Amino acid sequence: MATGNESKETDTRNNSILFRYSIVVVLLLGLVVSGIVYNAIRTAFVEKDKWIALAETQKRPDRLILPCRGNIYSADDKLMATSVPLYYMYMDFRAEGFDAETFLSSKEKGIDSLSVYLSRKLKDRTPAGYRAHLKRGLDSKSRRYRIYDKQVSYSDLKEIRTFPFLNQSRYKSGFYTLEQVKRQRPFGMLALRTVGDVYGYIDSTGLTKGRSGLELQYDTLLHGVPGVTSVQRVGGGWTNVVEIDPIDGMDIRTTIDIEIQDITEKSLVDMLKRLDAESGTAVVMEVKTGEVKAITNMGRIRKGVYYETQNHAVADMVEPGSTFKVASMMVALEDGVCRPDDMVDTGNGLFRYGGREMTDHNRDKGGYGRITAEEAIWFSSNIGVAKLILKGYENNPAKFVEGLYRIGLNANLHLEIPEAGHSYIRMPDDKLHYWSKTTLPWMSFGYETQIPPIYMLTFYNAIANNGKMVRPMFTKEILQNGKTVKSFSTEVINSSICSDKTLRMIRTMLVDVVEKGLGKPAFSDVIRIAGKTGTAQIAGGGGYRVNGHLVSFAGYFPAEKPVYSCIVVIRRPNVGYASGGAMSGAVVKSIAEKIYARRMAFDICDLPVETAAAITPDPKNGDKEALINVLDALDIQVDDDRSKAAWIVADARQNKVVLKDLPVQEQLTPSVVGMGAKDAVYLLEKAGLRVSISGMGRVTSQSVAPGRRVSKGETVHIVLK
Repeated sequence: MATGNESKETDTRNNSILFRYSIVVVLLLGLVVSGIVYNAIRTAFVEKDKWIALAETQKRPDRLILPCRGNIYSADDKLMATSVPLYYMYMDFRAEGFDAETFLSSKEKGIDSLSVYLSRKLKDRTPAGYRAHLKRGLDSKSRRYRIYDKQVSYSDLKEIRTFPFLNQSRYKSGFYTLEQVKRQRPFGMLALRTVGDVYGYIDSTGLTKGRSGLELQYDTLLHGVPGVTSVQRVGGGWTNVVEIDPIDGMDIRTTIDIEIQDITEKSLVDMLKRLDAESGTAVVMEVKTGEVKAITNMGRIRKGVYYETQNHAVADMVEPGSTFKVASMMVALEDGVCRPDDMVDTGNGLFRYGGREMTDHNRDKGGYGRITAEEAIWFSSNIGVAKLILKGYENNPAKFVEGLYRIGLNANLHLEIPEAGHSYIRMPDDKLHYWSKTTLPWMSFGYETQIPPIYMLTFYNAIANNGKMVRPMFTKEILQNGKTVKSFSTEVINSSICSDKTLRMIRTMLVDVVEKGLGKPAFSDVIRIAGKTGTAQIAGGGGYRVNGHLVSFAGYFPAEKPVYSCIVVIRRPNVGYASGGAMSGAVVKSIAEKIYARRMAFDICDLPVETAAAITPDPKNGDKEALINVLDALDIQVDDDRSKAAWIVADARQNKVVLKDLPVQEQLTPSVVGMGAKDAVYLLEKAGLRVSISGMGRVTSQSVAPGRRVSKGETVHIVLK
């Protein structure tokens, strides 16, 4: 049995051991912590550059992820411009891991097999030709040797990357590409200069840039924001890591109506070819809103061939000629200078004033003699209008110009087209341009001023719009992912260009121009047109007599309740006598009649039954449920016993419609041939594809074959007929 002293000695010994153990543990932990702190400080400050350099060896340089440039649509949602990526293909024969021996000697993985594959795919060289072509690149040790002179699509590039030798990484194969973007237009050159163009290359920031038109105006919205990806070593291998996601560009919905645009362009080009004219412009505007429904600018590139070369409608600063007489008459009527039935003596068609000769177009027939003010407009008498304006403003020409300003002819329209011009109507005290004794009378019939055609149309549109002048609109909405981000509404420039009384008199004159005056070629039996002709000599070489003519017609239709206004300007016609009525007026008539015809509607219940017609319609392929609902409503028999899928192929028989399954598999491109645009776009976009459309009716072809594996974001073009 231990004594009390022995127990105390044991406790003392144990406490001593525990104390020494604690000291050892604290010292060891202190050393560890000190070591960690020391190494952290050394790593962070002393060896910082060394470790950063080592980290960079585990990560390859960042690369931009290119955003998709936004689409441009018509007012009726038809695709007018979309981006398609294209690629130039190169070889770097001095790449880090390039094995020249394998490239030359391997039968299955080298130059021989690669040449066969490239020849089969690209079809521009024989296998031997490709072998010699690639061998030249190898011998030259080029770092930028182009494999193929043309560009290839993304889908073709994916296939080429699977070819022998090229199926390795860039560092081993030396194969790389240079991406460019082509702006595809399903409707060709319709409204080309208004929609605009882009530069083909991708700049250093990873963006495509607008070059002209709406592409330039809304470039910052259309081009999007590039993302960033890096290639990092993970688990002994390399992998792509997306650090910043790209943001695709927004879409633009324009005011352009594709059908009206097509009608306008065809009507204009037909006349230009007939006249062998230098160029022509036509614009159709919706009266109430100011929405530009069609705008075409055609220039002759060779005899009989016309193309959109310049946006004459918005950019040309031209002397408008006799279409301007209506503005002069409006000012005179508003100021009480004259009334429509006031008489003016035009004599024999020749009038000398201020040392210059002024003539009417019928001078060789003895002139018009004494006519009324309204007849001066009907027959477009330079002398008649000039004498009326001189009567009221000869001693105070500034008052006349103030009247033009009051109408709004000099207002800045702030058009959405970057290269747009603006009206220039000078005052007598203008220090930049000399105001002579003849300026006032010549200005009264459309000379000595510069006004782009679309400004002149805006004035006539205001006459049609009960005196309210509105700004021409080219854009309806800006969209992102199908949702409206911003809508554009009608902007009023001048709520009333003149009094109601004056407006009624002017509108009566414009109807009479077409029905009684020089505008008779624009007269239509199917739709009433109102407007004014114009024929101006083009200035050049110090005079007007040898430089050709500018013929025009501006007006609106239907005259009694205007829906559309229109201007047509033809520059330097070479066939026939220059006439605004017979040339430009005839184009307006063609446009008006065709637009009217497309909007004619009939109640099918009032039409007689055609007994010889087939009673079973030929339906489109597509959504089964929607088709059955329509066929049931038409009381047409449906055979769908063997159809179990949501998407079907419809086969019209003599007295019924047979439905068959249309297989739709994930990750495979569906077949949309035979469908309408709505079903085709839905099905393709659901599969992850982008869609471009041309034509109307049902799908007759698709650029990406059915059953091919889907490449997300690839564009498929479908043609409807």
